[in-house]
Amino acid sequence: MEGKAVHMSMNGSHDAYPDMVRIYHADSGNLTLETRVIKTLAEWESVLTPIQFSVARLKCSEPPFSGAYHDLHNRGIYRCACCGTDLFSSETKFDSGTGWPSFSEPVHRNNVTFREDLTHGMVRTEVLCTRCDAHLGHVFDDGPLPAGTRYCMNSASLIFIPGAVLGNTREQRKSKQDRTQ
Repeated sequence: MEGKAVHMSMNGSHDAYPDMVRIYHADSGNLTLETRVIKTLAEWESVLTPIQFSVARLKCSEPPFSGAYHDLHNRGIYRCACCGTDLFSSETKFDSGTGWPSFSEPVHRNNVTFREDLTHGMVRTEVLCTRCDAHLGHVFDDGPLPAGTRYCMNSASLIFIPGAVLGNTREQRKSKQDRTQ
């Protein structure tokens, strides 16, 4: 990659290196270039639990109030169950009353990707892991201020790492995000 111009798209992928994405690491507060995780459905099915596979790879949803994390209030980081990418912090988790873990924002916008979802007769915005395209849930514009967003996630798509904390304060992360636009 030395000497080659690299242009970033809005979701953190490189135009010159489509199999690479720039991912934020909550422990260090740094963005690093990572290889996309690409597997066949059969490969995913062999490494995930049945509920993880159903939700993260087949885009199903777990029933409300059934997931492991909807009522978890411990401090830590929520990672992608498929590839381990840092996605959400307990700092931004709140009780939305919906029965799914809800967050006001991801740890960094590079770590999640959005897609229009027209299934079930609704227009929604699907949230996926940028690194492996795992279905995480949906984002809505009815969350708490200042962000005003509610990332309604499926517990089955997440792995909770207790005690893990963000490497920077929220203000430092915001400043770093502004510089990486």
